[in-house]
Amino acid sequence: MSAASIDAWRELAEGNARFIADEPRHPNQDARRRAEVAQGQHPVAALLGCSDSRVAAEVLFDRGLGDLFVIRNAGQVASASALASIEYAVAVLDVPLVVVLAHDSCGAVKAAIDAEQPDAPMLPPLIAAHVDRIVPAVHAVADGTDADAVGQAHLEATVAALLQESELLAAAVAEGSVAVIGAEYRLADGRVHRRFTVGEAE
Repeated sequence: MSAASIDAWRELAEGNARFIADEPRHPNQDARRRAEVAQGQHPVAALLGCSDSRVAAEVLFDRGLGDLFVIRNAGQVASASALASIEYAVAVLDVPLVVVLAHDSCGAVKAAIDAEQPDAPMLPPLIAAHVDRIVPAVHAVADGTDADAVGQAHLEATVAALLQESELLAAAVAEGSVAVIGAEYRLADGRVHRRFTVGEAE
C-alpha cells in the first residue's frame, strides 16, 4: 500500500485495538471538532459496511466527526449508490483507503442462504433484489449453508465488483494512490481482521 494508505489503516487498527481493550479515547467528538468539520471534511478512509446496528464503524474504530466517509447497506452490497459514494470519496475527498467491512452473523448473508433453500418463502421484491446480489456467494462455496464461508466469498466478490464496475476506483488503485482492504468484524470480541488488500504492496 502507499504510505498514506498504510497510515490510514494503522490509524483504524489502533482505534480498533483501543475498542477491543475497552480503552476508547472518543477522539474528534467534541464541540471544537464539530466547528472544524463544519468548514469541510477530510476523512482518512471510505468504508463500505453493513447496516447492522451492531457494526457502527466510528465506534469500533474509535473515531469521530469527519474521520470516516461511511456507506452502509444490508450486507455491504456494491450497489450503484455505494459505488457512486466511494467514487466521490476517492475523486473529491482524496481518501487513500477504501475498506469493505463484512461481519459474522450477517442477516443479509443468512437471507441469501435461506433464499436458496427448497420451498423458501418469497421475499418482498425490493429485499429480494438486494439479496440477489449476495446469492452468487452461496453458490461459490462448497457448503452453501456455511455462513462464514459465504460471508467471506461475498466480501471477495464485493471488492471485485467495486473494481470491475468503477473505472475511477480501478484507475486509482492501479496508479497506487488508493488501496482497498477487505476486512471482517467479529461481533463477540470486537476485532476487525484484515483479510486481504488490493493495491500497492506494503
